[in-house]
Amino acid sequence: MTVASQPAHPPARLGHTMKPRQLTMMGLGSAIGAGLFLGSGAGIQAAGPAVLISYLVAGTLIILVMWALGEMAAASPNSGAFSVYAERALGKTAGATIGWLWWLQLVVVIAAEALGAAALLFSIWPVIPVWLLSLIFMVVFTAINLTGVRNFGEFEFWFAILKVVAIVLFLLIGAALLLGFLPAVPSPGFANLTTDFAPAGLGGIAAALFVVIFAFGGTEIVSVAAAETEDPERSVGKAIRTVVWRILVFYIGSVFVIAAVLPASSEALASPFAGVLDAARIPGASTAITLVAVVALLSALNANLYGASRMVYSLADRGEAPRFLARLLGPGVPMAAVGVSVAFGFIATVLELLFPERILPALFQLVGSTCLVVWGSALVSQLILRRRADNAGLRLPLRMLGFPWLTILGLVLLATIFGVGLSEESSRVQLLSTFALIAAIAAACWVGARLSARAGQPK
Repeated sequence: MTVASQPAHPPARLGHTMKPRQLTMMGLGSAIGAGLFLGSGAGIQAAGPAVLISYLVAGTLIILVMWALGEMAAASPNSGAFSVYAERALGKTAGATIGWLWWLQLVVVIAAEALGAAALLFSIWPVIPVWLLSLIFMVVFTAINLTGVRNFGEFEFWFAILKVVAIVLFLLIGAALLLGFLPAVPSPGFANLTTDFAPAGLGGIAAALFVVIFAFGGTEIVSVAAAETEDPERSVGKAIRTVVWRILVFYIGSVFVIAAVLPASSEALASPFAGVLDAARIPGASTAITLVAVVALLSALNANLYGASRMVYSLADRGEAPRFLARLLGPGVPMAAVGVSVAFGFIATVLELLFPERILPALFQLVGSTCLVVWGSALVSQLILRRRADNAGLRLPLRMLGFPWLTILGLVLLATIFGVGLSEESSRVQLLSTFALIAAIAAACWVGARLSARAGQPK
């Protein structure tokens, strides 16, 4: 069965009011978050300037994944996106497993982003406790997601604009610092890049690779949002192309500046953007970049809540989740799906009081590498569905160039990353935990399908 041979039932009932510009900025908003503003420092500490190799490898992989997803999303826009494509290519159990896995990842990330934003804001404004700030954020963004996709998209558009402006200013200041254009501020030059490029060798590059991959996670949400976008065939192609090059410029450009200015042993890498701005003697740098990081986290929370609610809505519409989760409000919003997707975020505010800094790290250990599995499912699905479409002589509105070799290259890169991860003690436990979680979800989906079939429920 080809990508285009099944009707996309969920998108037909959801709204179609998201603008192409909102779709593009959502892709940026979901990926440019704490992974860049805070996590880039951890990558440099692990690998030194050689972290740029990690970014190039992960960047190549995400480009190939986004091209594959863009081809499928343009041909068949669906709120279940890669979950639906995996179902059509590999069967119902595979599709349901990928959908639930991604939803679980986002549910945990939503809670972490609310708590992380609250902790950052508390660090510069210690007036309202962290748990209460987190609760306020959860209430506000739940309300935004219940008002309709147009309003949600507009909030995300302006959030992403703020982050993009901040990164552009950072790149300009960093370039001026490195080239010696700032008055009365000595330039560090490029010695940090050449003196000790890879202090930890291949092991450091491998360790940094998983930090980088987590930072890129979330970009795939563009394929979910395509279902509610005006003229998805044209909008998806433009969004994919734009998101890819902007993310690579922002990420690799920012990390290049940080690695050039701050040595791998610098304590300033705990907050790398602030460290660079302090080196440039920009007053109020720490406070300013902390506020930008708060905005980055809240923007990612906003986008991830949208993605989680649409995924569980699609699962319910396909009979892979309770049917009440597919009910829509007047503006085409899956209210129950939004509710279950934010539930853990509200629970996390209580956990912050009872078990501070203990619950969320354990959950991240469980779902930290799930994005790799989702990306792999997208590449395998595109490989299968594209062959079916070509064999049937179907015209696809957006075709991935270099097929099948670029898709195969993506799978080879993915297999290499898994191999490197399993060989390193720091990432082995995370990968094995993810594999165990996948097995448990797949078993539950298979049993649920069998029980539903016996009860005579349509699947």
